Amino acid sequence: MDGRPARLVVVITGLRTGGAELTLLKVLERLDPAWAPRVISLTDVGEVGRRIEALGIPVEALGLTPGRVGPLAVARLATRLRALRPDVVHTWMYHADLVGGLAAKLAGGCGIGWAIHNTSLDPDRTKLSTRLVARACARLSRLVPDRILSVSEAARAAHIAIGYAAGRLVVVPNGFDLSRFRPDGEARAEVRRELGLAAEAPVVGLVARWDPLKNIEGFVTVAGLVHGRRADARFVLVGAGLDRDNARLAECTQDAGVSGATRLLGPRDDVPRLMAALDVLVSPSWGEAFPSVLGEAMACGVPCAVTAAGDSAMIVGDSGRVVACGDMAGLAAATDDLLALSPTQRAELGARARGRVASQFEIGAIVKKYELFYAGLAALGAQRKAAG
Repeated sequence: MDGRPARLVVVITGLRTGGAELTLLKVLERLDPAWAPRVISLTDVGEVGRRIEALGIPVEALGLTPGRVGPLAVARLATRLRALRPDVVHTWMYHADLVGGLAAKLAGGCGIGWAIHNTSLDPDRTKLSTRLVARACARLSRLVPDRILSVSEAARAAHIAIGYAAGRLVVVPNGFDLSRFRPDGEARAEVRRELGLAAEAPVVGLVARWDPLKNIEGFVTVAGLVHGRRADARFVLVGAGLDRDNARLAECTQDAGVSGATRLLGPRDDVPRLMAALDVLVSPSWGEAFPSVLGEAMACGVPCAVTAAGDSAMIVGDSGRVVACGDMAGLAAATDDLLALSPTQRAELGARARGRVASQFEIGAIVKKYELFYAGLAALGAQRKAAG
C-alpha cells in the first residue's frame, strides 16, 4: 500500500434511516480512524449521511434514481474510485453490491467486499427490481467480490441457496451500544407520563417501518388478541409510516378494537428511552436478516416475543419467546406469557437478555470483526496489485 495507511470507501445504495444504514453509522463511529473512511451513496445523503458527516467522515452522493442504475453509473463510480485510490471498497445492499462491485473491479487496485443485510426475497413482499439485482449478484459473486459479509447465518444460507459463492461468505452480526441502550427507570416513568400511560400498565411495543416484510398488520392482530384478554394493555408503535397519517394502519387498529389503546408515534430519535418504557417488544416479521431492534430492546432489559424470521431465534435465545412466522395467535400467546410474569421474573428475564447482548453482540467487539474483515480485503487487494 505504498507505505501509507489503508483507505476504506463504503458504497451504499442510500442513506435514509434504516437498519443497514444505522449499522453502518455504528461501525463508522467506532472504526479505527487510520482507515480514513469515506462514504459514497448511489442516491442521496439522507438523514444517516448527515450523521456520518457529523463524525468528520466525507460523504458524497451520486444522485442516481433509486432502482435505476446502468453502465454509465458504473463508469462514473469507477472514475471516482480511481481518483480516491482506496485499498478496500465495501458495498452495502444489493444495488450497491452490483454497481459498486463492478466499479471497484474496473478501478482496480483494491480489495472488494459486499454486504448482505436481508434474508427474504419473497416475491409477494420484495420488489421485482430488488430480486433481479440479487439474482445478478448471485451470478457475479464468484467474479467480483473477494469476500461477502452477511449479518446473519440465516441470510448466509438463503443467499447460498440462490447461487451466492459459499466460500466467500462470512458472518458478522450487528452490534449494540450497551451504554446507550440500557435499563432506565427514569426514562420509563417519563415516557409513560408523556404518552398518557399508567405507570403499571402492561406496555407492548413494536419498532419498525411500514413495510410488508415487517408485518405491521400482524402486530395489530396480536394487539387485538392481547387486549381482549388484558383490557389494561397498551401498545406503542414507533417508526417511519407508523403514525395517524397512515390510513390503513389507523383502519387496522380500529378494526382490532385497539385504537384507543394504541400510540402511533412515527419515526423518533429517542428510541433508547422509548424501549426502556416497554414491558415486551414484539417482532411479527415475515422476513429479517439480523433485526437490530431485538438487540436494542434486550440491551434495555426488555424481553422479546418474536417470529422465527432470519436470526431472530438465535438472538433471543432463552431470554424471550419465539413462534413460527405468520403465527399471530401464537405470538399473542407468547406476549401474554411474558406479560403474565411477575415484575421480578420479568426483570430477571430482562437481565438475561441484556447479558446475552453483552456477551455476543457488544458493538466494540463487532467493530473489531469489521476491522479484521477490512484487513483481509486490503491484503488481497495488495497481492493482486503486486501481481500486476
